[in-house]
Amino acid sequence: MEELSKDELVRYRRQTMIRGWGDVGQRKVKAAKVAIVGVGGLGCPASLYLAAAGVGSLRIIDCDSVELSNLNRQILHWTSDVDRAKVESAAVKLPQINPGVSVEPVRGSVTADTVGEMLRGVDLVVDGLDNLEARMVVNSECVRRGIPFIYSAVYGMEGFLTTILPGSSPCLKCIYPGELIKSEDFPVLGTTPGVMGCLQATEALKLITGIGECAVGRMVIYDGGDMSFRTVEIRKDECCPVCGHMPEKTKTKTKTKTK
Repeated sequence: MEELSKDELVRYRRQTMIRGWGDVGQRKVKAAKVAIVGVGGLGCPASLYLAAAGVGSLRIIDCDSVELSNLNRQILHWTSDVDRAKVESAAVKLPQINPGVSVEPVRGSVTADTVGEMLRGVDLVVDGLDNLEARMVVNSECVRRGIPFIYSAVYGMEGFLTTILPGSSPCLKCIYPGELIKSEDFPVLGTTPGVMGCLQATEALKLITGIGECAVGRMVIYDGGDMSFRTVEIRKDECCPVCGHMPEKTKTKTKTKTK
């Protein structure tokens, strides 16, 4: 792994002070390549914090342009960006937060035909999408390639999150096995995807550094209405058409003990 420069040692000093992180952990972060699929309410805060943390390469994927109705929650996009491609808007701003991060904008729709190339070569995937159909396409590709997939979704003041490790956890199809319903507009308080995007970035950094315990086999549920968090256990469906063929690993390495 590439050594850290003097400026990087200063920039990341506070996070390298975390027990078990150190220079080695930061070098892992620098070497990581993360795809953020969707640069909207979830993808904006997730990409902001991953860039600030020093993730070496961010691939941001989205097909849409900025709309006025996005601006209550999609914090990378500003009034002056309306009608601009979201990936272009984000690609301009993220290097200003951290010029040491490489940002690769990919404009296009996530489909069964495009997802393979979109996710080629990445270490993990952060879900910033807004519909279950596209999420299932990404889920299937991540399972096929063995890539960790950090799922989140929001509705109103509620948020949901789980980390999918192929072979070690339920996949998204295990959680939502039924027929997909076409998504329509739904209510969102802007702070809700802000909270969940930050949690996704936290999960990504834990996976990269090997520190802490991720939400594998658990759904984290956030309720901004009463300011509560709870978790529910989720189980792998042995008959799942996406991951049912994969033997479940006997031990999931999601927690690293540190001195």
